[in-house]
Amino acid sequence: MKKNEKPKQGVSRLLEISGETNAPFIVSVLLSICGTLFQLVPYLSVYQVMAELLQHAAAGSSLNTGFMIRWAVLGLIGLIVGYVLSYGSGMMAHAFSYRVICGVRLKVAEHIGKLPMGYVTNHSIGKIKQVLEADVEQIENFLAHQLPDLVSTVVMLLAIFIIMFSQNIKLAFACLLPIVLGFVCQFAVLIKVMKSGGVKENFDALEKISSSSIQYVQGMPSIKIFGQTVKSFQKFYEDIISYRDFTTRMTEMIRPGFVLFRMFVLSVATFLVPAGLLLYLRNPSDVSFVVTFLFFLILGPGTASLALKLRGFSENMNVITEGVTRVDEVLNEKPLPEPVQGKLPTSYDIKFHDVSFSYEAEGRKILDKISFIARQGEITALVGPSGAGKSTIAELIPRFWDVTDGGIAIGGVDVRDMTVHDLMEQVSFVFQESFLFSDTIFNNIALGKPGATKEQVEQAACAARCHDFIMALPEGYQTNIGDGGVYLSGGEQQRISIARAILKDAPILILDEASAYADAENEHEMQIALRSLIQHKTVIMIAHRLTTIRNANQILVVDQGQIKEKGSHNELLEKHGLYADMWSTEEYSSSWTICAGKEAVTE
Repeated sequence: MKKNEKPKQGVSRLLEISGETNAPFIVSVLLSICGTLFQLVPYLSVYQVMAELLQHAAAGSSLNTGFMIRWAVLGLIGLIVGYVLSYGSGMMAHAFSYRVICGVRLKVAEHIGKLPMGYVTNHSIGKIKQVLEADVEQIENFLAHQLPDLVSTVVMLLAIFIIMFSQNIKLAFACLLPIVLGFVCQFAVLIKVMKSGGVKENFDALEKISSSSIQYVQGMPSIKIFGQTVKSFQKFYEDIISYRDFTTRMTEMIRPGFVLFRMFVLSVATFLVPAGLLLYLRNPSDVSFVVTFLFFLILGPGTASLALKLRGFSENMNVITEGVTRVDEVLNEKPLPEPVQGKLPTSYDIKFHDVSFSYEAEGRKILDKISFIARQGEITALVGPSGAGKSTIAELIPRFWDVTDGGIAIGGVDVRDMTVHDLMEQVSFVFQESFLFSDTIFNNIALGKPGATKEQVEQAACAARCHDFIMALPEGYQTNIGDGGVYLSGGEQQRISIARAILKDAPILILDEASAYADAENEHEMQIALRSLIQHKTVIMIAHRLTTIRNANQILVVDQGQIKEKGSHNELLEKHGLYADMWSTEEYSSSWTICAGKEAVTE
């Protein structure tokens, strides 16, 4: 954009975002205009037939039936052609709007994928969902339905008034006056709403409700188990009440102008009839004026419905402008910087050098001068109390966030000197909370290697010890999971995630409590699966159960954002420090039993 060039808004900005041209839209508009003009032909034919009837009836001569039949046929043809052209316009507008919205959604989704995880963390899922779904849906509805209707309505209104003014200027002014007065009242209210920030406040309120509703549904097990209601889920309840109060306040602001607008616009006949009678009484023998007056009585009330449509369009234009602004807010977020020509590592040792990290610019340090080397072909385990910073260390490696100070290198190459795509190709991540898409099990596993064959997917599933339970499902690997399909247990979901990581076969593997949901038998099978997965790889393993990492080559004890201890299992036990205390506590807790009606005792 040039220095002094005004940034685009509305539809022009949508086209710029989506990458679509406006040619289909222009064709759609032209078809709509032609269709609207042809739909005026039936009104003209009615006028001609009425004029023929009145003039010959008054003169007592015979009717020209051929003339009336021709106009009747022309009226029918005009109606049919008008509907066909309007249908074509609508189809083109729908196809155009779907392409635009598809382009906008893809652009926004792609951009969000380039943003640091901090954006998703600091912005509620409800807000992102609102932008991608509700805001964009309103834009689609405007492009597909309202904009073509707006064009046809304006053309129809202009054509009607041009015809009216060509027939009788005084009667035309009588029809136009109430419409002008109505819009003056309406625009006064719209200006008041815009100055009050009502449109933005409406979007903000809907975003809050969207966020709260997601939390409410996700927290339903806790709400039910504690016998709570929607009123006790304070955030959701307050957002609903706040939106109710907002809409009530806005209604009170809009109502006076809206009532006056409808009163004037729907009073076209009230202005038209007295004016017509006054003009008629001046010359009662003028049959041509009677024909013209009847024509105005037919078309005049029709202008009221067209004017009512225009009011809706004026409101929707503000909504669309706000919707596009919110899409731009997401697109204006700066993505993680990456080089044009990224470097590639030749080995896969991971080195942290004086790494410090805070989620906010001036916020509390989550990590403080972390330094260590995780060597290729070895397991580096991270242990420590909850909230110590273990997961943050792991998430900095694939650049979910960028470090505040210091640096992270893979094979001597700083992760910031690699393209995001190349970096992600080097890393597999198995999260504690495994996320599976509402899709087939096959596609969920194949996500690790797009284009993988059936044999490759099944081999990965066998290695992850999930082939047997998959084959027991109704459609095996083609079974849908999630919405409309089957639901898997936490342990089953984690094994699917491990199969996905096995299939990807990246040189760096990060395991964040990969066996957290497994029972003793399944954990044993998953440990066997992980052994084949971690060979020759750089492995970062986060664990709360110390028994799962006792054979790690290197154990880092993290506490309060710092590495307090470092060494093998036996070396750390000999230090009698934090790790030794954690191991002793785990050993002791494993012997706990609970007896009904008695104090807890140990075996």
